[in-house]
Amino acid sequence: MEERIERLRREAMALPLLPGVYLMHDKTGKVIYVGKAKALKNRVSQYFGSQTNHSMKVRQMVAHVETFETIVVGSEFEALVLECSLIKQYAPKYNILLKDDKGYHYIRVSKPPFSRIAVVMQKKEDGARYIGPYMSSYGIKQAVDEANKVFGLSTCARSLCFGRKPPAMERPCLNHHLGQCCAPCTGRVTEAEYAERVAGALEWLTRGSAAMITTLEERMLDAAEKLEFEKAAKLRDRIAAIRRIDSRQTVVMSRVEEQDIVAMVRSGGRSCFEVFCFRGGALRDREEFIVDEMEGEAADRGEFLRRFYAEREELPRQITVDALPEDAELLEQWLTEKAGRRVRIVEPQRGEQAQLVAMCRDNASEHLAKVLGMSGRDASALDELGTLLGLSEPPAYIECYDISHTAGEDPVCGMIVYENGRPLKSAYRRFAVREAKGGDDAGAMMEVLARRLTDYKNGVEGFERLPDLILLDGGEAQVQAVKEVLTQLGVDVPLFGLVKDDRHRTRAIAVGGGEIAVRSHRAAYTLVSSMQEEVHRYAIGYHRKKRSKKIGTTLLKIPGVGQTRAKALLRHFGSVKAVSEATEEQLMTVKGMTAPVAASIVRFFEGREE
Repeated sequence: MEERIERLRREAMALPLLPGVYLMHDKTGKVIYVGKAKALKNRVSQYFGSQTNHSMKVRQMVAHVETFETIVVGSEFEALVLECSLIKQYAPKYNILLKDDKGYHYIRVSKPPFSRIAVVMQKKEDGARYIGPYMSSYGIKQAVDEANKVFGLSTCARSLCFGRKPPAMERPCLNHHLGQCCAPCTGRVTEAEYAERVAGALEWLTRGSAAMITTLEERMLDAAEKLEFEKAAKLRDRIAAIRRIDSRQTVVMSRVEEQDIVAMVRSGGRSCFEVFCFRGGALRDREEFIVDEMEGEAADRGEFLRRFYAEREELPRQITVDALPEDAELLEQWLTEKAGRRVRIVEPQRGEQAQLVAMCRDNASEHLAKVLGMSGRDASALDELGTLLGLSEPPAYIECYDISHTAGEDPVCGMIVYENGRPLKSAYRRFAVREAKGGDDAGAMMEVLARRLTDYKNGVEGFERLPDLILLDGGEAQVQAVKEVLTQLGVDVPLFGLVKDDRHRTRAIAVGGGEIAVRSHRAAYTLVSSMQEEVHRYAIGYHRKKRSKKIGTTLLKIPGVGQTRAKALLRHFGSVKAVSEATEEQLMTVKGMTAPVAASIVRFFEGREE
């Protein structure tokens, strides 16, 4: 394998420093990856150098590369256009490929009586009526769901396959009690009344709410004129329900009439791209795509946008993103030529557009969390923390350390682990500080991290995995001290400190001689605060346990001192050392102390124990 990599590297180093496209082939000659480059030599040679900075997917791709070929072009823009064409032609395994497997959707209306309206992906010869096809799965599913609720149509699993007269049932399902079903299974509506509801729902779905409201208003006025007040009241309530639905749908609106909003989150070696499509200022469709991480964030964003819009004929006038992709200007130029008009890529910083991007990003977090088996909140917090700290990807495996002691005595360290945003208690570890002097927290951190990382290098059970991020409960002094340890051991792990305020709450993150404010980033702040509280609880718990054992070998040896009195002494003086230096008068101030026991304590520490 080393000979193969070395051969490929030599061939890459012989390439020109010119723009072009490169194609990676496996041993069968199949194209497994296509990429573009501003300078072919620099870009291609990166694949065959050190593998430590590559993602898992890139390492897998390189492991299968047997040969590569390049095509030199006149400009970066020509390279981008050619790359899109070649990816479409070869569909390489390791490129981001967005398969449109959703297909078309239809509205299915089952045979009467008591028809049901649902969304399906295939038409069948079953006697049902099919309306469609529709491209937008999001839009049509939402519309059918709202139509069923507004017109009170049955969607539950109860059978409606009875004769002309429905059986009387005393208990309708929950949907009826929620006002979302007219309960045809109980005989509360006639066949004709239910058919009228179905017709109204289909009219709303095919003609729109404005036309439907006009029709219903005319029928309501007609019913009122005929003194059919009960019927008029039902029509009035239906009109109100439709208007409530319309008002809810206008909550997700944009002042930009035509745009796509694209956001990305990463976790666990995978990325989720969420796309919100706004047309006429309203959210009309949404799509999610899960892909493996390949290059850096900016490169993956750029490749996703090229793949996503390569297959689409109609392009929006604006693409709003949560972060600019690689080669954004070239991408704008390509999209503009493809659309035949100006297409802009923008990254909003504040206001309505920034809020819509945040909403899109939250939805991507939720979707990725489901795929990874995490909660959306955890995925969002890790993604926000990774971005805040400038990490290449969200930290899935985090270790946090805290030193605990009493006035410098019995120093210990607690190590907690969070995996995918949740405590992994089976990986918690505790350390007794052996060499660092009392009160030297930086020295204690150096000692503990040196032991932990040495155990990693030696393959000690429980320490086989390096974290994606190390957090220390402390400021810049602890961070700089531990950085020396990481350098000496040749370990490259992001390292930061957690700085507390005067109320012992997380205030900031220490890094490189400065601090990163974290409280304005709610998700990340909640995560690091919970970690800081957890590691403090774990460390102080170990310290108290160790100190309790020490009590058993010192204070409990004194005649007249039991567990209760020993704890009272430590609460009052703070340490065994302070107790040993106290006079009889000072000892008598402790609750429950007697003169004989006070004298016994003094004699014990003076070496005059009788």
